[in-house]
Amino acid sequence: MKATSPSSLQRRRRATVVALLLSAALGLSACGSGADPDPDADGGAKRNQGTHPVKTAKGVVSVPNEPERVVVLDTAELDSAVTLGVKPVGATKADVGKSFLGYLPDEKVEGIENVGTIGSPSLEKIAALKPDLILTSAVRDDKNYSQLKAIAPTVMTESTGYPWKRNFRTHADALGKKDEAEKVLADYERHAGEVTAALGGAAEAKDIETNVVRFVEGADTRVYGEKSFIATVLKDVGLGRPKVAREAKDYGGLATDISPERIDEADADAVFYTSYGSPGKSGEEKAVKSPLWKNMRAVKDGQVFHVEDELWIQGIGYTAANRVLDEIEKDLAG
Repeated sequence: MKATSPSSLQRRRRATVVALLLSAALGLSACGSGADPDPDADGGAKRNQGTHPVKTAKGVVSVPNEPERVVVLDTAELDSAVTLGVKPVGATKADVGKSFLGYLPDEKVEGIENVGTIGSPSLEKIAALKPDLILTSAVRDDKNYSQLKAIAPTVMTESTGYPWKRNFRTHADALGKKDEAEKVLADYERHAGEVTAALGGAAEAKDIETNVVRFVEGADTRVYGEKSFIATVLKDVGLGRPKVAREAKDYGGLATDISPERIDEADADAVFYTSYGSPGKSGEEKAVKSPLWKNMRAVKDGQVFHVEDELWIQGIGYTAANRVLDEIEKDLAG
């Protein structure tokens, strides 16, 4: 008889564990996660509390009225939950070894179980948490949808980033926090108006052409375009955008990629910059020492500001956006 290799045994054992966990989850939540589900289903955690339908990228999904064990699989979903006063039992991280979003208060994320990295969650860890709701997006987890919905009702938006305001409403609906969400929206609009006023009003703000630059480890530098989370925050303040941002076509309008030899194309009245990865490996350290950078108008005028990547680029939610508004006011109106 041919001997079974250790790696084969490991794969079989892992597959058995996943199957058992998913089977257990199915026993709890078989009625609560598909499109057009049984309206009496609740995801398995609270059978007497009732459910409500939520429109998602995968059709209408029935979710518990008051979910108590929520798992979120991206930074936008984590921001939404925390903004609405919900502490998830599990969440993914952007990178192995990193903490959850650094701009969120420690007490808001303390105790959340790490269930893997964004786009590659551990289904075993998620199932073990026995969630009654999972929040994610199709762009991240479409490939995992059938397995996720077998564990708990899974609410997916189409994408992340630019449509963050619409996605927040979906998250709020799923979490049973629609009333709280309306207050969040009103507070944010008021805050954005206050920042515009601090800059001298709408006309003055529009005259400040503003760029956001991200140095990326292992890739070209990005100048963020109009189809990005951060662009919507700049727009809410009424800040102007340079041509390179307005005409961005990479990644569906998310950004314009530029090489180190073209870093001066990121020039504007004001420039906010950050790094994804080590500043030394992302090209940031070299770029800001180069003659091209030093000769930029924004640099000469003292209008370049280093910002945190997790907040300005990764956060994608109302807690992040309000923090960004504070920084814009401090840097441009201070």
